[in-house]
Formats: sequence, C-alpha cells, structure tokens
Amino acid sequence: MKMAEGTTILRRNRPGTKAKDFCRWPDEPLEKMESTLVIPQYIQQLIRKDPSNIDSILKIPENYEQGVWKYEHLRVSIKATSVDKLGSVCRRVYRIFSHAYFHHRQIFDEFENETHLCKRFTQFVTIYNLMSKDNLIVPILEEDSTPGESEA
Repeated sequence: MKMAEGTTILRRNRPGTKAKDFCRWPDEPLEKMESTLVIPQYIQQLIRKDPSNIDSILKIPENYEQGVWKYEHLRVSIKATSVDKLGSVCRRVYRIFSHAYFHHRQIFDEFENETHLCKRFTQFVTIYNLMSKDNLIVPILEEDSTPGESEA
C-alpha cells in the first residue's frame, strides 16, 4: 500500500515494536491487498477492527471459494487426505474452551468479552458442519438467542 507522498506502508510489525503500536497501519479493502497471504491478512484486519462482528469475519467475500475461505481461517495448509480429521481436531480445540468455561469461568469471560474467540470458533464449526451440535456444550450461542433468560 502506498501513501499519497509515495512512501510505502509496510503491513508488518518491525522488531522492537511496542505492543500498543502493533498493527497500527490503515485498513485496506480486500480488492487492493497485494500479497500471497491476502485472505489471512483480511481476516486479521476484520478481527482487529471489531472482534465482536463475527458475521462479517466469517462471511465469504465475493469471488472466493467456500473451501479456500474456510481453510484460511485455520492459518495452515491442509492435505486433502487430512480433511476428514478436521472434525476430530475441532473437537479437541473445543475441549479447551469448555474446560476454561466450566473450570475458569472468570478468566474465560474476561477473555471472551475481549476477543469473542469461542463464539467465533463455535459459529465457524457450526456453519461448516465440522462438529456435531451435541458436542457444543459451552452456551455461547444460546446467550444471543435467548435474551432475558437467567442461568438459574
């Protein structure tokens, strides 16, 4: 990305960058991103902009295939022979969320209020049928669909 004066904005954090200055470059539309890592950069940009806007983060942009979009969220390349094992991997990751929720609730709530990671992961695995809904025991999606109900 170039600025009006002709200087180039490097979209990366240099060694020694303070935490408060991480990722402080301006947002860039997906169509203008030029990189081999366009999709992960775009997803990260959406998360930094508003981590609670999960629908926007998980929405497939025009001209992108569902399979490409789905697997880019994982930030790793996956062999075709390994795709069948994704459900098992997702269940294992989800166990971390459920453990944190049921055994470290205060920490879970603080982290979830800031990052919305469990909710994003839960919606992701639900949209792409990577896990059975029977295995989704953290009531993260129910909170939105049943306003006004208490936990008691």
